[in-house]
Amino acid sequence: MSGAEGTDSSMVIVGASLAGAKTAQALREDGWDGPIELVGAEHDLPYERPPLSKGFLQSKEERDKVFVHESGAWYVENQVGLRLGRTAVAVDRERHVVRLDDGTEVSYGKLLLATGSAPRRLNVSGGDAKNLRYFRTLQDSERTKEELIPGSRLTIVGAGWIGLEVAAAAREKDVEVTVLEALEQPLLRVLGPEVGAQFAALHRAHDVDLRLGAGVDSFTLQDVDGVEQATRVRLADGTEIEADHILVAVGAAPNTGLAEAAGLEVSNGIVVDATLRTSDPDVFAAGDVASAWHPFYDEPIRVEHWANALNQPKVAAASMMGVTDLKYDRLPYFYTDQYDLGMEYVGHIPASGYDEVVFRGDPASGAYMAFWLAGGKVLAGMNANVWDVVDEVRNLILGRATVDLTRLRNPAVPLAEVAAR
Repeated sequence: MSGAEGTDSSMVIVGASLAGAKTAQALREDGWDGPIELVGAEHDLPYERPPLSKGFLQSKEERDKVFVHESGAWYVENQVGLRLGRTAVAVDRERHVVRLDDGTEVSYGKLLLATGSAPRRLNVSGGDAKNLRYFRTLQDSERTKEELIPGSRLTIVGAGWIGLEVAAAAREKDVEVTVLEALEQPLLRVLGPEVGAQFAALHRAHDVDLRLGAGVDSFTLQDVDGVEQATRVRLADGTEIEADHILVAVGAAPNTGLAEAAGLEVSNGIVVDATLRTSDPDVFAAGDVASAWHPFYDEPIRVEHWANALNQPKVAAASMMGVTDLKYDRLPYFYTDQYDLGMEYVGHIPASGYDEVVFRGDPASGAYMAFWLAGGKVLAGMNANVWDVVDEVRNLILGRATVDLTRLRNPAVPLAEVAAR
């Protein structure tokens, strides 16, 4: 390891994200007193992503509230080496070295990959226009926030979580919003048509021009001050939509390039076991990029949400320190805030799908729950403007009990008493 920085006992974390920063924190809290190096491509301190499309974008949270730790002092006090603005370009597993884009080599004893995801691009004519916006980073959020000018026109391609949350923030600032979704309902692949329709109704009630089944054919370019910029979106049916700003929000793909080049097993993310260990015993992965074996579901699951990035680091840190019996088995969880709707979701719909959706309460009232079932058992549950029920929903799923549908639909019946008798 001649010429490499760090030592063969260093804990090196690639990805100065929530998952990366929380793993460094967990290592220190669990008693690791050796070197820790945290490498991140962005220049900002590690931050959380949910506020970017929620509170911060809505001007309800200040910028300094998005950071995992309030200042760089935490990293100094805890002797965590921060290498910001640096990208890991290669992992030499034989030499136990990570090479950075400036040529620096950092030695590791154990390595965590928390490289996250990147926005998917639209491969259509005009899709490389410089003014097309994508939404992933703090800088993306700051730029979008500046562009949410009352009376301006924003077109969003994609009605997933990011697209809908940005649409809600924009409408609250009196921006004219058009949302284009190629599928039949918003969030169709996540929530299915029954609940997707509720989100369609929510946005239309707030005067969003939501166009479903609307495939994008191309972007029309125009010379603006010597630079070709996209000024209109052309749909598959020939319709053209003019916009002052265009946001492309068609999902994200895990950043697996580094792992693939290093010869690690990759399949819809970096493949790890329930302890978050990869096919190399000295390399681990956590957060968006990890396709982790889930003990409850008995299958690999990759979750692109804040809760995984927050909670997986405790297991990752323990595994890096040699603990072998701590497994990540939390049920997937995510949440959203749109207009006056606050929603939480817990559970997982397998590839085999679900049989039916049962509503508890009236969706038209704005406060309701929804349950996805298969074989009479709850796979996942969602609470919209109904609070302090996540643990009860989680228990329903973990209990794998057949439920009485009549009792499940009735808000007067406690969730703990909906099992079939």
